[in-house]
Amino acid sequence: MKRTILTIAMILGMAAGSGAQTVMDMSEGRKDCAAWMDRNFSRGKLPPFSFKLDGTSSETFIRKWSFRKEAPVPQGDGVTLHTYSWTDRKSGLQVEARVKTFEGFDAMEWTLWFRNNGSANSGQISEVKALDLSLTASRQGNWELFHARRSNAGKEDFMAETKVFGKGDSLVMSPYAGRSSSVAFPYFNAKTPEGGLIVAIGWSGTWKASITRPDSDGFHLETGLKEIDTYLKPGEEMRSPLTAILPWDGEDRMDGQNIFRRFVLAHHHPRDSKGNAIVPPICSSFNYGDPAPCNEYTCMTSEYAIALIHRYEQFNLLPEVFWLDAGWYEKADNWKEDWNWCNAVGNWKPDPKRFPMGMGPIGDAAHEVGCKFMVWFEPERVVKDSDWAYAHPEYMLQAGGGKVEPHTIERPYPDSYLIDMGNPEARKWMTEEIIKLLKENHIDYYRQDYNVDPEYFWTSNDEPGRKGMKEIRYICGVYDFWDELRTVFPDMLIDNCASGGRRLDLEAVSRSFALWRTDYNYGEPIGYQCHTYGLSQWLPASGTGVASSDPFIARSSFGSAAIFNWSVTSASSNLHEMHRRMAELQSTRDYYLEDFYPLTGYDNTTAMDIWIAYQLARPSDGSGRIFAFRRDECKDAQIVVKLRGLEPAKTYILENQDSFQRSEKTGKELADGLVLELGEPRTSLLLKYWEKE
Repeated sequence: MKRTILTIAMILGMAAGSGAQTVMDMSEGRKDCAAWMDRNFSRGKLPPFSFKLDGTSSETFIRKWSFRKEAPVPQGDGVTLHTYSWTDRKSGLQVEARVKTFEGFDAMEWTLWFRNNGSANSGQISEVKALDLSLTASRQGNWELFHARRSNAGKEDFMAETKVFGKGDSLVMSPYAGRSSSVAFPYFNAKTPEGGLIVAIGWSGTWKASITRPDSDGFHLETGLKEIDTYLKPGEEMRSPLTAILPWDGEDRMDGQNIFRRFVLAHHHPRDSKGNAIVPPICSSFNYGDPAPCNEYTCMTSEYAIALIHRYEQFNLLPEVFWLDAGWYEKADNWKEDWNWCNAVGNWKPDPKRFPMGMGPIGDAAHEVGCKFMVWFEPERVVKDSDWAYAHPEYMLQAGGGKVEPHTIERPYPDSYLIDMGNPEARKWMTEEIIKLLKENHIDYYRQDYNVDPEYFWTSNDEPGRKGMKEIRYICGVYDFWDELRTVFPDMLIDNCASGGRRLDLEAVSRSFALWRTDYNYGEPIGYQCHTYGLSQWLPASGTGVASSDPFIARSSFGSAAIFNWSVTSASSNLHEMHRRMAELQSTRDYYLEDFYPLTGYDNTTAMDIWIAYQLARPSDGSGRIFAFRRDECKDAQIVVKLRGLEPAKTYILENQDSFQRSEKTGKELADGLVLELGEPRTSLLLKYWEKE
């Protein structure tokens, strides 16, 4: 696919309604990233970020500060680090911009670091905007914003949204209560009359983004921390959210979206000890769903788990990973007292009654049949009547602040603490405990949940005059924790849940996968179709549960990863259908890691009376997959879709994966319109295509 590479002509000018700011002129041509950096992160120029110091905007003083530019440092894989700093000679306050450029992508990203090199407390730092940038265009046309809905355990999670901006319109986005993709989504695509700009935020806490179309026309974009008003002590430093920008050319938003997906895979996708991209796994739970009132895995035993591994082996249904979720630890099995898994976190020892030798034998059994073993943890949330709360109350944060005294809390429904990830001693202790558990129990992959809204824990424990510091320290501590785990276990996969997909910012997805992307109604296929359709426009790697071998239900859950929640002990299950669905996923999942095209529009994707279809295109070899679903109340037996990413003159072979019937069409014919047909509602279609030799 040919496309014009954008020029980013960055100039210093006046943007109406926003004061003197950096301006991006969205004109066409060729771009030189090094020249872009020299023009905008340079002496005497306003950089594309801002902050206030003692209430005064940095645009009034930063050009007077001492400026330093360090030599570019190659980081490998075509990444170059550029470091620029501005220092107030009088106070010693320094702002350092660590900027990365990426060979082969029109993408840049940076993080701001503030450091007090003086001998006294700094002035008050507030309104830190990691991105403060105006977009202009010479042509007339629409100014639009493409973004996605948040994860909130709903059918509409990740659904695409479009806002056309009139002059004077604005939109402010920020996540709910401290989890980065809860209620808001940390990615957006600003389309101008001359191409667009994708912005991605890397901050696993409470970020804020503002998009405004001033009266004079254009876009003004701001990203940063929602709450920051603090001073720095002598020798102290703090960071801003990571901000990545990727300009794109064209009229179709998916041109930009697919470039961004490729960028994420190349530079923000976890890698193993050899530098290879970790492939999201095909998983199976341990016969998910014990009878009520058992909840999650509160009734699981070591003996039963090992037996199920051998049953999967017997049925030739072995996954790549066996997945043990919540409820394996002490005090989680008191279901007779209406006590469940969520009220026992902080007791991180395998229940000795159910796992007398720990979980190591389960891990060994998985390894013997060639599988990995993944186990669920939720270490950040600590219930007040738990081993961890008693062991180190000084490491805990209490909502509302105040001294932590766990012995005053009574059962049966204890509230939670938040372990202070910003306390180096607390983080070190927690890291050592988790590493010990992983080693002792022969666990390969680590699943981390986060069922808490942390913002009030942070804000109520800030020191006077230091609003936002507890959050900054906490979030940096989470990154340090994940990085330490990957250092000790360099081939480990970290699964990041957070009540299902509520920490999906760029920093989080660089370190982890969302194998369970939403806690929406488990197994309901219409919602799962919507989630794949929406989230795949932004992030190539994600997964969810496969609740049935029925083609309509199972295909609704397909992605680059999946969790087969088979019931292999049920006489109603069909082994042949299970094998077919697993084979379909195995032959398809890699396609989710290349280009994605929605084929049935963006609006109204949750309706029950429509078709929904999407295309997975693999430019590396010209092949692809087409998924289509005729929903329960849809009266139309046919739909026409227009395929993307094909060579017009080439001939393609299409094969129906249910009937195995084949047909041939040229790329132009497929781009002009392909008729899809399903005779009955609540049915699905899976087509594969490839270039004819």
